[in-house]
Amino acid sequence: MIREPAEVSVEPDGRVELPLGLLAEAGINVGDDLLAFSDGDGRIVLRRASDAIDDLLNHGTL
Repeated sequence: MIREPAEVSVEPDGRVELPLGLLAEAGINVGDDLLAFSDGDGRIVLRRASDAIDDLLNHGTL
């Protein structure tokens, strides 16, 4: 299901604040460790570090 996008801004120090509702929809909790990587022009992907490690160990891919 495609959700309504949330508009956010990049602060001068590079920080981006994500709405709690967006995090909740993604199953990300306050305090979770995340990996961030670029997935092409204008796209950044966030993954729970534990999920990425599990995928790497079980499937050989992030």
